[in-house]
Parts: sequence; C-alpha cells; structure tokens
Amino acid sequence: MQHRSAICLALGLVVMAGCREKPVVRVTETRAVSSRDGAVRLFASSDERFGYTRRSPVVGNPPPGWTVAPANEFRLLNYRCGEGGSGEVWVSIASGTLADNVNRWLTQFGAQSLDEAGIQALRRLAILGGSGVWVQAEGQYAGGMGAAPKPGYGLAGVICEFEGQILTVKMVAPAAEVRAAIPALEAFIKSLHPLAAAE
Repeated sequence: MQHRSAICLALGLVVMAGCREKPVVRVTETRAVSSRDGAVRLFASSDERFGYTRRSPVVGNPPPGWTVAPANEFRLLNYRCGEGGSGEVWVSIASGTLADNVNRWLTQFGAQSLDEAGIQALRRLAILGGSGVWVQAEGQYAGGMGAAPKPGYGLAGVICEFEGQILTVKMVAPAAEVRAAIPALEAFIKSLHPLAAAE
C-alpha cells in the first residue's frame, strides 16, 4: 500500500510540475538590416540557399528555345529544352575516368558497357580545343536518385578531359526530341570555351 502511495505521490508531483506557468520570452532588441545581409531571395533552391553551387569553368551559347535552369552542386550549367521543357541539358565535372562515365551513361539506358576498344571506336566531337567522346542511347532511362524510369527516352552528349578533370555535356529528353535537337546540341558544345577567356 505504501509503495502504491509513493507512486501516486511521484506521479502527482510530475503532473504539477508540468502545470507550472511557462516563462514568457520577449524580444527587446532588434537591428537594422545591413548590406551584409544581402537581398532576400524568395523560392531559392537549397543549393542557392546553402551555397553548394560551384562556378562553371566554361561558358557557351545556348540555342534559341533552351531556358536557363538553376545551377546546383552537380550541374554547373543547366538548361531545359524541348516541348514543355521536358528535356534537360547540363554541363558537369564528373568523377571517375572517361570510360567510367561513358559506361555509366550507357547503363542508365540498359545498354551494354564498352571495353576500351569500343570506347576508342566511338565518334569524336571537337570541344574546348580538343575532342571528346560522343555518346548516344535510347530506351528506358533510369537516371537514379530515386526517379522512376522513363520509357522512350534518349540521351546524347559528349565526355572529355578538361584541365585534368572529366567534363560532360549531357542531353536527356524523349528520344524523338533528342534526335531532332542533335544539331543544336553539337553547336552548343562547339561554342563552349573556358570562362577565363570570356572575362
């Protein structure tokens, strides 16, 4: 009985402690907004808000019909294209080797990986004073990052070595739109030049 009374007393104390009046917090100081605060940006992406965006080492001339999309940690230049903006084109600095990236793109479409001889046999395209490997695929696109696979899609782009890194220019859109946009994509790729040369 004493044990039960002790438990009831303890519970009562806990309940009473929770009923105490909460202290009121009042803000008594403010400061004026200064130039160090910067302009408020509504609807900024997380990359813009937290400073993940890197400056692109290259610039180019996007063709008419492409619209600029926000850059992010992985897409240094980013565009929307095609009917309703369903297509995407982006420039990235990628990890791994040239062969790693060629085969990663191909496997996103369920295509077989290429050996070194297969990669050497791919078409080359002029880019940034050198040349890159042209990659093209069609089928079901499994881009990863939790996105659902997209049937009837296509990919076209180039992968090259640039200043000791792997630079990629990749277009992904419905397959017919990719085929139609290849001349514009090639013109954009050929227009790319180092940012230092543009300043």
